[in-house]
Amino acid sequence: MQNYFEFFNLPEQFAIDLQGLDQAYKKIQRLVHPDRFVTATEAEKRTAMQWAAMANDAYRTLGDPVRRSAYLCELNGYHVRKETHVSMDPEFLMQQLEWRELLQEARETGNRPMLEKLAEQQLHVRQKQMEVVENSLNRRQYENAAQEIRKMMFLEKFGEEIGEAFDELDSKH
Repeated sequence: MQNYFEFFNLPEQFAIDLQGLDQAYKKIQRLVHPDRFVTATEAEKRTAMQWAAMANDAYRTLGDPVRRSAYLCELNGYHVRKETHVSMDPEFLMQQLEWRELLQEARETGNRPMLEKLAEQQLHVRQKQMEVVENSLNRRQYENAAQEIRKMMFLEKFGEEIGEAFDELDSKH
């Protein structure tokens, strides 16, 4: 099976042409659309469905910078999501603990300004972290990139939790 970059005829690198990705995805979706296979055999229909499923997965993976980063590492033998990789930079972990305490306080007190400040900090750190990931990938330092991607995953999850806290605040008013 070819990799997702080859599937969409894109260079195997972090920085990709998102418009080119969209165009390649739409082209494949048109080719394997179920309407084109109404009179086809069951085997042909199944093959078209498999192509569509692969296109969807490939598009989601390459379209998301964190997923794309992890995929690049995995293509080069470094699995980001392996449970054996649990060590994390102590300074980063301390920051996460502090943020979680602030998030909990903001939730309990309904403090929107505190939540907004936390969201701003998280976004800033997330942007900087994405630059670190991209630089590691560009230098083909996949082991380091995998470590940095794990931090991105923490940051993304925390960003989701901040969003949930805003939703909770909004639902109370």
